[in-house]
Amino acid sequence: MIDNIGQNIKKLRTELNLTLKDVSEETGLSIGFLSQFERGLTTIAIDSLDKIAKVLKVDLTYFFDKTQNENNNIVLRSYEREVFQIDYSHIIHYHLTNNLDNKELLPRLIEILPSVAEENVKAYQHEGEEFIYVLEGIVTLILKDQEYQLYPGDSAHYDSTRAHNWANYTNKTVKLLVVNTPTGLKEQI
Repeated sequence: MIDNIGQNIKKLRTELNLTLKDVSEETGLSIGFLSQFERGLTTIAIDSLDKIAKVLKVDLTYFFDKTQNENNNIVLRSYEREVFQIDYSHIIHYHLTNNLDNKELLPRLIEILPSVAEENVKAYQHEGEEFIYVLEGIVTLILKDQEYQLYPGDSAHYDSTRAHNWANYTNKTVKLLVVNTPTGLKEQI
């Protein structure tokens, strides 16, 4: 998958008549790194990929395959997990199931990239309930007018009709296991 992203970047870059030097100057990433990434020789952090996307005038989601996994197996291997959705270039959703048909729970892995400004986080609400478990980092859980700092191993379980959201005010990526009902929820993060 990574080499396909690199190939897509090279294709877009050449269509826009941009050199590696041009992209390097706009993103702050080295020419050598960009060259290696385009050839599939290295991986990239999502925030760096977002910088490249902005230079190439595409949304970050452009680089990820949005086709639904047609596999109806009950087991989802870690190497089969794909990015499902990216919100505001800093919240990355991965489904942790192959099949949501006739299911009531929606299990996801959420990554929240560092240093989201406090004023950008707006609480929202939806039907159902939500459970979160912090795998890595320190997340700020916003519930109505209160904020809670949750650390690795901490969890929270709440009614989703209460205004809520999560934020990452640190310089490290936060990883959360999130399970909510109903599965058909439309988030407004």
